[in-house]
Amino acid sequence: MKQAQEMQSRMAKMQEELVMTQVSGQSGGGMVQVTLNGKQTVQKIRIDPSIVDPADVELLEDLITAALNDAQNKVLELTQQNLTKVTGGLNIPGLNLPF
Repeated sequence: MKQAQEMQSRMAKMQEELVMTQVSGQSGGGMVQVTLNGKQTVQKIRIDPSIVDPADVELLEDLITAALNDAQNKVLELTQQNLTKVTGGLNIPGLNLPF
C-alpha cells in the first residue's frame, strides 16, 4: 500500500513537471516551429516570414501541421519516458497519460 502511495505521489509530481516542460517541433528545416507544454497545449508558433506566400497557403498549412505533429510526438515520447521511470517499467492498465 505504501508503494502505491509513493507511486501516486511520484505520478503527481511528474504531471506537474510535464505541465512546466516545453517541447518544440519543427518542419521545413526549422522554418515553422510549434512549442507545446507537457499537456499538449500550444504555447507558441513561429513562422519564418520568408515562407509566407499568399499564392501557396496550402504549403504553409502543411508545414504547420507537420510541426505540430512533430511536437506532439515529442511530448508523448517524453511522457512515456517519465512514466517508465515512475512505474519502474511496469505496465499499469488504466494509466492514460498525457492527461
